[in-house]
Amino acid sequence: MKKLILAMGATLGLMLAAPSYAQDAAPAAEAESQAPTEPNILMWTQDERDFGFRRMEELTPARTISNGETFRELPRGDDLALAIAIDGESWTLDRYLEDQRTAGLVVLHNGAVRLERYRLGADVDTRWTSFSVAKSYTSTLVGAAILDGHIGSLDDAVTTYIPELAGSGYDGVTLRQLLTMTSGVRWNEDYTDPESDVSLFNMVTPEPGIDPIVTYMRTLEREAEPGTRWLYNTGETNLIGVVVANAVGMPLADYLSQKIWSRAGMAQDGEWLVNAGGNEIAGCCISATVRDYARFGLFVLDGGMIGDERVVPEGWYETAGSRQADFGVPGRGYGYQWWTFDDGSFAAQGIFGQGIFIDPARGLVIASNGNWPIASGPGPRERRNAFYRAVQAAIDAEGAGE
Repeated sequence: MKKLILAMGATLGLMLAAPSYAQDAAPAAEAESQAPTEPNILMWTQDERDFGFRRMEELTPARTISNGETFRELPRGDDLALAIAIDGESWTLDRYLEDQRTAGLVVLHNGAVRLERYRLGADVDTRWTSFSVAKSYTSTLVGAAILDGHIGSLDDAVTTYIPELAGSGYDGVTLRQLLTMTSGVRWNEDYTDPESDVSLFNMVTPEPGIDPIVTYMRTLEREAEPGTRWLYNTGETNLIGVVVANAVGMPLADYLSQKIWSRAGMAQDGEWLVNAGGNEIAGCCISATVRDYARFGLFVLDGGMIGDERVVPEGWYETAGSRQADFGVPGRGYGYQWWTFDDGSFAAQGIFGQGIFIDPARGLVIASNGNWPIASGPGPRERRNAFYRAVQAAIDAEGAGE
């Protein structure tokens, strides 16, 4: 299959290489007929997305996030008694899974599996791309780098770690403002506009020794005072990744493996897609099993502890998972690369239905992989939020009945 440039909203400029079908049950000819040929992932057909989302590391270059020799068991708990209400109607679980085009769903309560389902040909061993769920992993690596002494403070200037940004719109912007997407720098995240920043930022010609994202982002102008305006900006998460990689002196996948993946009980290696410069795309595209996404959620519930060792500063997730920026939706906000709810829960979210929902008060983690019919929109997102509320209500009802 001819190599193509992938343009996937938050992940542009990736080379689509000829995939290997050695482990596919389908004959090679049939598998090839489903393989994406369109360079823009937003233009892929639904069947092409079903095929590609579980094979991203075969379609484009990636770096492995190595797991450890042992994995964290997920004991089976009692089935959860759910009453799902969406738009005033009672929904069955099957209707919800079909609506979300769910590939994998795991609900953990107090570390036990209360609900687990697989569809779209996926199973417990299927890796699936995460899209912007990766942003919350990148945020976690900032916390780890602070605790390790590689990053001094969130109030440090971004130019301390990326000096090539001096004199740009990011001169004077802090790491905290990058994490909360309040830099004040101009940005267009319109996935449907081929001239938007998110459609162009990884299409630049790499400069020797400089991450392509830095080459693009330093051309942008400031249009608001830093810290005064929230604007969703995937490019800034990619800058955060450059900050971490420069500070720790190793690739993000290796640092994630060293600090968490190899020690927190992940059952399989993960894969992190890389850009044209060979560096991880920090704002997107870790591929992992839905159970390993859920295990990351347990690490977060544990406050960033592995055994008796702290990986991120004490209280990191209490701050990272609470409202640090307001985007005008009552009851919700944005933390350090986490979407927040005012009840104390928070979530990592990626286009096409990827997510990790974390509710510390209830000891709850909900991890899901999917392939929505659209990349993003209030319809499927609000129906997923309704499902989260149904799970919370079921947990509450169990507690009331004890």
